[in-house]
Amino acid sequence: MPKKIVVGYDDSDSSKATLDFAIALAKSQSAAIVIAHVLEWSPYSFLTPNEIEERHKRRNEELHRAETAVLAPVVKGLEGSGVEVSTALKYGGIADTLCDIVKAEGAVQIVVGRTGSSGLSSRIFGSVAGTLAQISPVPVTIVP
Repeated sequence: MPKKIVVGYDDSDSSKATLDFAIALAKSQSAAIVIAHVLEWSPYSFLTPNEIEERHKRRNEELHRAETAVLAPVVKGLEGSGVEVSTALKYGGIADTLCDIVKAEGAVQIVVGRTGSSGLSSRIFGSVAGTLAQISPVPVTIVP
């Protein structure tokens, strides 16, 4: 079983460059990659039953859209790359969820872009890359 590298992917230009870097890295190390897409989801503590039902429906719609519009095309584009590719699609805090994926997959490294599709929020709340550099259980490569 080859070692695995988790790649944070959000379909931004930065994450596309990050994926290219990760593919080259995986080839050089005979590794597999796990393309991880995390839909940020914060829990609400005070919701009515109708709101919970509507939120669950929206969540399922977002999961379906992410699978078909983000992950499936990138996996199809990597066919024939010579690298074993799998995906992980999860909800949660991005950095924490990427760490959870690393542990679940037994990955040896995370590769992420310096910036993603959440530029404004990262300036206010801190970047995913910066947080991963502090909390990751494995080495983190941050691609500029």
